[in-house]
Amino acid sequence: MMDKLIPVVVIKDINETEKIMNALKNNGINCAEITFRTSCAAEAIALASKKFPEMNIGAGTVINGEQCLKALEAGATFIVSPGLSEEVAAICAQRNIPYYPGCVTPTEIMKALSLGLTTLKFFPANIYGGLKGLKALAAPFPQVKFIPTGGVNRDNLDEFLACDKVAAVGGTFFVEEALNK
Repeated sequence: MMDKLIPVVVIKDINETEKIMNALKNNGINCAEITFRTSCAAEAIALASKKFPEMNIGAGTVINGEQCLKALEAGATFIVSPGLSEEVAAICAQRNIPYYPGCVTPTEIMKALSLGLTTLKFFPANIYGGLKGLKALAAPFPQVKFIPTGGVNRDNLDEFLACDKVAAVGGTFFVEEALNK
């Protein structure tokens, strides 16, 4: 089963990894999407996977096969992309790893479906109409569930989670909140 809350974690210094993972865990969040936006991403995924085996550690902002392979070698248990990469989809399918590509148009959703993907990232949610946009896209695709990310925050979190078309919600704000408690 997928976690309902997926913190988007940007680790700029490998030494931040344990502090952030502990803060998330202490706040009842057992999942983290560590982004490939920084040079230490693979190292952070490896460290988090080793030190926090009970947590679901994935890789985010994965935009090509090379990054996907690095993330999987580091121990990532799921892969998230801002868009749809057929190369990443093929690697994940071959290894039976969940892949959540960003899809915000009917054409992208149809392409994802043709690749066997039915849980898709809706990013950036705030730019593409928020919950109203998500529901409009979901109507012709009843088999699809979404993970809205981008513009999701404490003010609209419950509204997103209440939608039956939402599999989970992603956001950086989970990390900020966890570290500030």
